[in-house]
Amino acid sequence: MKYHFKLYREDPLYWAECLELGGCLTQGTSLAEVQANAEEALNLYLDEPEDSKVQFPLPNKAYENKKNAFTAEVNPQIAFAMLLRQTRLSQGMTQKMAAKKLGIDSLYSYQRLEHRANPTLKTIMRVKHAFPEFPVENVL
Repeated sequence: MKYHFKLYREDPLYWAECLELGGCLTQGTSLAEVQANAEEALNLYLDEPEDSKVQFPLPNKAYENKKNAFTAEVNPQIAFAMLLRQTRLSQGMTQKMAAKKLGIDSLYSYQRLEHRANPTLKTIMRVKHAFPEFPVENVL
């Protein structure tokens, strides 16, 4: 999953803002540095606490050809956790309810999925089966 950043130059620095996520900003002394910093800033921004109820917008394809824009990739672990949390919240479910729907006995085990998860393919398949609308293609 890739988000779009608009690049600005104010000598001697570059700075960039995420077009989809207001408040996600970064800077650097070179173009390469600001691009690397954008990925770090993006991942920190999306890495919400497990009890968060914030739902972030997904990347917007309309920004793909925007002038002075570049993309930054979300860490797949963070993308999975964020998308799982958003899927659960969109259905008005608690973590306990989602754990039960997935057949997970331990609430803690479910909570780990919503915080920097590194799920197995079997777990990803269980999530997709329980939540058909889960956008697994955005994790990759």
